[in-house]
This record gives sequence, structure tokens and C-alpha cells, in this order.
Amino acid sequence: MTVSISTTEFRYHVTPAGVMRVGSTRVSLDSVIHAFKQGYSPEEIALDFDSLTLGEVYSAINFYLQHKSEVEEYLAERSIQGEEIRAEIETRFDPKAIREALFSKSG
Repeated sequence: MTVSISTTEFRYHVTPAGVMRVGSTRVSLDSVIHAFKQGYSPEEIALDFDSLTLGEVYSAINFYLQHKSEVEEYLAERSIQGEEIRAEIETRFDPKAIREALFSKSG
């Protein structure tokens, strides 16, 4: 009996904004790896992101483990981008002023 084993590549696409999405889904690699680093099992991650197959989750985690320094660099860049976007939004829309306006209308 012979067993034929083939490996599959990690399938992903990159959005114009530079976000790596797993397979053909909208689930970011960031989300999968964040859950993995929080201690979630691949099975739990697949349940949380029902558009991903268990195989895609394992593939994403394998890609992370095989290319850890590159993925960590990507995640650090994404974190910086997220903070910049948050700061820009808070500058444009002061959360404290919005909160006060909402409370003044309801009270």
C-alpha cells in the first residue's frame, strides 16, 4: 500500500490596503494569528470564523510558524496602521464631545 501525500500552499490574497486575507475569505491573517496566540485551538478558530475551513486555519497557522519573523513584522506594521487610523478618527470625531452630545439629547 502506498500513500501519496501532497502539501498545499497557504492560499491568501492581499487587499489594496495591504491586508492579508485567508483564502478567498474576508478573514484577515491577523485575526487567525491573534486567536492562535491567545491560545485558541485551530478547531475553535474555525468555529469562530465559519467562512474558514479547518484546513485553511491549519494552513494559516503553519504559514505563521514557518515565516514567523516576516509575519510578526507584518503584524507590527498592521498594529501601527491601526493606531494611526484610530488617532485620525479620534481627531476628527472627538469621542468625549460625541458622548456629551448624546447624553444631552437623551437627558
